[in-house]
Amino acid sequence: MKPDRVAPPPLIAPPGEAVAGSAQSHGPTPDERTRLDRLWATTWRLGALIGLVVFYLGAASLLSLAAVRVGFDLWNGIDPFLPPERRPFLGAVELAHRAFAVDALRQVFLAVLVIGGAWWRDRTGWRRRLALDREHPNGMRPVILLGILLVWPVLHIAWVTGTAELFGASFGQHVRLSPFMSQAAVAAWLAYLTILAPVAEELLLRGEAFARAQSAVGPVGAILVTALIFAAAHISAWGLARPVSLLPLAFALGWLRWRTGRLWPGIALHGWSNLALVTYLLWPG
Repeated sequence: MKPDRVAPPPLIAPPGEAVAGSAQSHGPTPDERTRLDRLWATTWRLGALIGLVVFYLGAASLLSLAAVRVGFDLWNGIDPFLPPERRPFLGAVELAHRAFAVDALRQVFLAVLVIGGAWWRDRTGWRRRLALDREHPNGMRPVILLGILLVWPVLHIAWVTGTAELFGASFGQHVRLSPFMSQAAVAAWLAYLTILAPVAEELLLRGEAFARAQSAVGPVGAILVTALIFAAAHISAWGLARPVSLLPLAFALGWLRWRTGRLWPGIALHGWSNLALVTYLLWPG
């Protein structure tokens, strides 16, 4: 009697391998979905950050324009709601004063908006968010910070003037003050360049924007993002010449914000760089 033939075992496809003639899903794996979700969340947060910066700058500009228009008109006895064809001629000096007032008030409104927004978001930790608190010691030795403040203006002047020459721009050479500016106007202009503008811009970029960017892309990414926003905000009739001339300063300000954990060193470097450059450009000789 012959033994029964044993049937061969059924072919079982190993796990993860497609069986011939069967359909298999090719969707993203859980790890890929997680990476895509993180990338989307980071992109969304950076887009919201840029939108917030644009909103703050736009709101500050509109508020300053309205305040100067109404305030100067009322001061000069002009109805601020007169149509353009009925408005009196203001003259070059009056227009120059109004233009400077718009620039100065824009920085004031910008600082108020940034501080107000941070306070509204976190009423107990807004100083820490803007790196204005004194809870933690400065992350850099004072002698090193002093050395940077002393050496940096020389590098900044060399880079800005060299960039202007390379691009054929005039912002780094042959700069003269307007003959319509009085001594008080010159003093106010210097205060605007060395104090008002650095404080407002650093509150926005190395304060609020840096905090948001750091939570999304880390400190290195925050330095890069805020530097690019700072450079883009200075695009003017010279095209890319002005933003390129400010990139080293922007990176240095971001690095100081991260390294020290404070906003004040960046404000000091920003204002000191502006003063050194203006003094160099206006120096007779």
